[in-house]
Amino acid sequence: MPNRTALITGAARGLGAVVARRFHEAGYNVALADIAIAPVQALARELSQDESTACAIELDVTSKADFETARDALLTRWGTVDVLVNNAGASKIVPVMEITAEQFDQVIDVNLRSVLFGCQVFGQYFANRGAGRIVNIASLAGQNGGSATGAHYAAAKGGTLTLTKVFARDLASRGVTVNAIAPGPLDLPIVHESVPADTLQKVMAGLPAGRLGSASYIADVAVMLASADAYFANGACWDVNGGLYMR
Repeated sequence: MPNRTALITGAARGLGAVVARRFHEAGYNVALADIAIAPVQALARELSQDESTACAIELDVTSKADFETARDALLTRWGTVDVLVNNAGASKIVPVMEITAEQFDQVIDVNLRSVLFGCQVFGQYFANRGAGRIVNIASLAGQNGGSATGAHYAAAKGGTLTLTKVFARDLASRGVTVNAIAPGPLDLPIVHESVPADTLQKVMAGLPAGRLGSASYIADVAVMLASADAYFANGACWDVNGGLYMR
């Protein structure tokens, strides 16, 4: 049985599912967390038929108590948690002048409040044990203010980048690193489903790489940042955007 465990939020589909698969391939016990329990249960059984190295966790990322429950359940199950990937996200494309208070709060809660609670709960646990890795999935939208996925989403992802730096600085002396990955547009079904075709065509036309990004490469970066060798990478934002945003 592997002796390292990774928890991935938003693992039911899209990038989260790809990241979970990659960590499992890399030899980790994998906890697939999502508010939609049925899809992560199916994926856990696919990865590990007897669920000895993969399990599903029903997790509402807007609840700090749910993160604490997940932590305790994994410690009971596998005796350790080594990596947290804050991937859960959601948005609804609405013109910025039309975003309601309810829509804003919902997107901020799922995309940003979740990062705060995840980093608090697992950051403290990692600090107490003297080791741990946190990888926050941000977005190009949080860097360039892109509104293709909604201004409230962009604001949340910009906040994710800031929280990454705050927690990285706070936890660095205790063996914990906190980094972010900011993907550009990815070739995923959810992207094609949620972004209007004409908008996506305009984005692709402006991509220096000439094509959408690979979710599997984002997963590779996450696994790299979770490794013991990545101890000197901290508080950083890893840009994987096909050249759309250079700095």
